[in-house]
Amino acid sequence: MRTADIRSRFLDFFAARGHTVVPSAPLPTPDPTLLFVNAGMVPFKPYLTGEAAPPWPRATSVQKCVRTLDIEEVGKTTRHGSFFQMNGNFSFGDYFKEEAIAFAWELSVSAVEDGGYGLDPERIWATVHHSDDEAALLWRRIAGLPEERIVRRGDEDNFWSMGVPGPCGPCSELYYDRGPALGRAGGPAVDEDRYMEFWNLVFMQYERGEGTGKSGYPILGELPRRNIDTGMGLERMATLLQGVDNLYEIDETRPVLERAAELTGVRYGSDHQADVRLRVVADHVRTALMMLADGTAPGNEGRGYVLRRILRRAVRSVRLLGHQDPCLPELLPVARDCMRHSYPEVAEEFGRIAQQAYAEEDAFRSTLRQGTTVLDTAVAEVKASGGHLLPGRQAFLLHDTYGFPIDLTLEMAEEQGVEVDREGFTALMAEQRERARADARARKSGGALDTSALRSVLDAHGPTDWRAYDTLLTDSTVLALLGPAGPLASVAAGEIATAVLDRTPFYAESGGQDSDAGALTGTSVEAEVLDVQRPLPGLVVHQIRVTAGELAVGDAVRAAVDPEWRLGARQAHSGTHVLHAALRQVLGPTALQAGSYNRPGYLRLDFPWRGALGPAARGEVEEAANRALRRDLPVDVRWMSLPEAKELGALALFGETYGERVRVVEIGGAWSRELCGGTHVERASQVGVVALTAESSVGAGMRRLEAAVGFEGFGYLARERDLVTRLAEQLQAPRAQLPDRVTVLLDRLKAADQRAEELRRRAERGRAAELAGAAADVGGTLVVTATTDGDARSLALAVRDRLPDARPGVVAVGSAGDGKAVLTIALNRAATTAGRSAATLVKSLLGGRGGGSAEVAQGGGVPADALQATLDSVHGLLTRS
Repeated sequence: MRTADIRSRFLDFFAARGHTVVPSAPLPTPDPTLLFVNAGMVPFKPYLTGEAAPPWPRATSVQKCVRTLDIEEVGKTTRHGSFFQMNGNFSFGDYFKEEAIAFAWELSVSAVEDGGYGLDPERIWATVHHSDDEAALLWRRIAGLPEERIVRRGDEDNFWSMGVPGPCGPCSELYYDRGPALGRAGGPAVDEDRYMEFWNLVFMQYERGEGTGKSGYPILGELPRRNIDTGMGLERMATLLQGVDNLYEIDETRPVLERAAELTGVRYGSDHQADVRLRVVADHVRTALMMLADGTAPGNEGRGYVLRRILRRAVRSVRLLGHQDPCLPELLPVARDCMRHSYPEVAEEFGRIAQQAYAEEDAFRSTLRQGTTVLDTAVAEVKASGGHLLPGRQAFLLHDTYGFPIDLTLEMAEEQGVEVDREGFTALMAEQRERARADARARKSGGALDTSALRSVLDAHGPTDWRAYDTLLTDSTVLALLGPAGPLASVAAGEIATAVLDRTPFYAESGGQDSDAGALTGTSVEAEVLDVQRPLPGLVVHQIRVTAGELAVGDAVRAAVDPEWRLGARQAHSGTHVLHAALRQVLGPTALQAGSYNRPGYLRLDFPWRGALGPAARGEVEEAANRALRRDLPVDVRWMSLPEAKELGALALFGETYGERVRVVEIGGAWSRELCGGTHVERASQVGVVALTAESSVGAGMRRLEAAVGFEGFGYLARERDLVTRLAEQLQAPRAQLPDRVTVLLDRLKAADQRAEELRRRAERGRAAELAGAAADVGGTLVVTATTDGDARSLALAVRDRLPDARPGVVAVGSAGDGKAVLTIALNRAATTAGRSAATLVKSLLGGRGGGSAEVAQGGGVPADALQATLDSVHGLLTRS
């Protein structure tokens, strides 16, 4: 049974039993505690925790997930995949344990022709929490499972919570016995490779308090509404139904693995280490495809870094298998063909996906070249000093700065006869991970906002009455005030706090649009609104600074948006849509927005593209945008269902999460049609002007355009005009001739620089010969010490090359600048043959600082006034050594 058929069979089964089919949410999640959706329940979290009312009593979904905490285990076990799909059925206060168990059993064991999966009931085991007698009884009564195949386990295995106060409860898991060839008998407690878990049923029936770990917290009581959250691993069920050993061999990954084997000439199954690498390739290429399809772009932070790491691990694994040419153009189309049956968008968006992936591989191949140079230099230093161990800090630098995987560093160091300080590297990685965990904990706790207090406000007063689309002014009541330490009764003048109002006209930052600015005024208080956010679904909060009087909970205030700010925000957001449409008009549909930010007067837009646009293409895009403004295209806003919007061709921008009803903003009808929650002008001409101010790279295969809009756009153009006018006056040339006149001047400057450089080289050669002729004899070694205002390294090498080849020669040249000096030492072949090392001499003179090779080394940090004394000490050092 194909994986796509397993997926559709699951959805059909639960739809027929009253569940609403909910499409998978995008992998990037707005949940501040996560980078990606990592479990099937994540999109339903607000309903399961009571933060929002569920729109349906029961639901089902197949959710795309990414989990990378155990990425190092990918390929080594049968169970770990970085991308996976979680089939789930959910009940929000509707059915509970009995129905959940009955549904899971029926679908698992019913015959294939009857819509089930046809698993052998005699090979299924169930686990339950040791205290959950009810679940154990239900498995016996509904499924007929004998007592010996119902395993009771503790909190670590069979009790669920989200790690924070809130819903929790026991869970029950289904395992399938894959036979004695895969491990020992005795059930899942003995061997979880032979007994593969395929379904987990979570019974949310309790509320937990504060505490740590799996059981270090009190159970406060029963939930008023009990929920069901189940997850059936789609890849695991495919592994069972397709009769393969592991999830890398199912129909959605095996073709990628086989193509990688063809490219590298490796036969799968012949070598364990090669098999692991092939599985890594199969897993990571599919994961990267799905992440790119949902709008994540490779980068150095957050989601982008996760994607970059996954892509580079795939490329590196192919390289270690012996294939040195680009591999993603061969592998990514295979992954696309495997996944298009369940996710047509991977085929529809493949042009954009491939462009970003291939650019990242090209960048990594360049990184490998740079990193190899750094590694070779580091290995040479180790050998020159007589060592055999590459420091852990050097391996970490290669990993952290150059993206060099530690496995690659180990392999290349070993080829050169050097070991790597794994303990030092591991310690530095542990420090980095702890910093990442600390950052994750900060995200989980909601940063500076006390989300538990905000949730109490939401529960007590309901969602904020949000009027940003309708008005710039509301009469409001202060429901709550919060500071860093928690709830406040009042806020005095000069203090900053978070204010929750019953209603607000302020736009909360989202969709790339900055939040509104404005003020709160009351009978005896004035406060400036600094920021507006949505920390919980339905709740809008305002960061305010009291400028006069005192603001207290319960105060009646007038909330007023600054109208000039809002006008500028509307111009910038509509300008972003116009620029996006112009970009696609000029460059084609793959130039799809991958991120944006806009505030009054300014916008930026990121999009996938290989290489700079150049002046001509930028000019075309800018002209297309401003022609749209001149045509005064109408701006229309409509609400519709998400399927209707997609049918209409509206662009759903990546990284955004949409509900059942969506807002479609059109500028000129189909010319620009996007899903958008921002504020906009009524007609395109109200944007004023779009003036491109910059183009830059923001990562491999990703470009950024920046523009000034509205009044600020006219100001930018006026400043450019004034600059051109001043240049024309200074150069005494008509404006049209300025480029030619500047070119002539630059050519003259370049020629003058070349003449000056030639004169400097002649002088240096003359001085080098003079210094070499005056070399001192120190114990049979010719020694030259000197200072220079120029390049110390060039002079040292020039002097060295003029010393006799037959005699050992040591040249030390220092140069000073900005209060610090740099020292360069160069040795000829006779000196290194005699056992001397430039690197050792530099470190001896500079107290361990500096480095280089046996022939040339350099170090800094010497105070300028100590340079001569350092040079004078060279003779004594050589005499002693």
